[in-house]
Amino acid sequence: MEQQSILYKVLRHPLGKISIGYILLVAFCAVFASVLAPDTSPNANQMHVSIHSKAPGFTSLLLLLPNANGAVIEELPIRDYYWEGNQLYYRTVGVYNAEYQSLAVDRFPDHLSQEEITQQFIVSRTFYLGTDKFGRDLLSRMMLGARISLSIGFIAVLISLIVGVVIGGLGGFFGGKVDAFILWLINVVWSIPSLLMVIAITLALGKGFWQVFIAVGLTMWVEVARLVRGQVISIKEQTFIQAAQGLAYSPLRIFVYHIFPLVIPSLIVISTANFASAILIESGLSFLGIGAQPPIPSWGGMIKDHFRYILLGKAYLAIIPGLAIMSLVLAFMVLGNVLRDALDVKS
Repeated sequence: MEQQSILYKVLRHPLGKISIGYILLVAFCAVFASVLAPDTSPNANQMHVSIHSKAPGFTSLLLLLPNANGAVIEELPIRDYYWEGNQLYYRTVGVYNAEYQSLAVDRFPDHLSQEEITQQFIVSRTFYLGTDKFGRDLLSRMMLGARISLSIGFIAVLISLIVGVVIGGLGGFFGGKVDAFILWLINVVWSIPSLLMVIAITLALGKGFWQVFIAVGLTMWVEVARLVRGQVISIKEQTFIQAAQGLAYSPLRIFVYHIFPLVIPSLIVISTANFASAILIESGLSFLGIGAQPPIPSWGGMIKDHFRYILLGKAYLAIIPGLAIMSLVLAFMVLGNVLRDALDVKS
């Protein structure tokens, strides 16, 4: 009943409703990107160099070239085409006064008429967000890039929660030398800039997909540990905790069943903020070239590839992924504020 009340408070708040809806929309696009994206090639890496850096809404004819088994292996942007006998004549895009080139009917699967070949292998495609500098569909890569941002947030928050709760809980519950050592460790790690630590860990583990996830998670546990330590120190002085200790309950049972449930609301709020921070850190790493490696699409990597185009009159190539990062981070921060009010978290 209480959980329903909290959910009702969040959904009743206009900003809470908008932020949850936007996050769910991005998550839906990320999960089903392989189906929804116009470019279904691995990592949406189908290049059309002749139509690179085209504006949003650009439409082009594509000639789909199949292999012997009928599977499409190449997409060729063309201006126009016509049939003459058993030959398909076409002109490619990007070459001034290009001459017509020809393809024989037997280049396509058997038993297909010219009309069927035209319907199946000559398509008109609209690039709703335009194309990048390699002629790849920007919308498809944005959808796949959302997977990286959401995955890094989820994995990093999970790692930070596990490490932070354990370390912060030990320090706050046992106190004494244990707490002094943990507090010293927290202060040392806290004094190191997060981005520099992530870079150091990434370089130590090597460039790669999972290395970035682990590196970001291992730098975000400090805030969780500080929060948990302070909460545990406050809660363990309560009368019901002293009563549990008087009944000779084990420290593990007291922490898991009596202290930890009271810390969960604060952890939920800080997790939303850490989720947003993880997205920003991953974007920064990809911009520096040590995040997700090509051809895996990443919003930060897209900005890195196209930020120079701002001066070339094609600023949208960098602005679109930048707006995606900003809006997703904003959604998580707003959701965190709404959850703080709904859960009545004081600190």
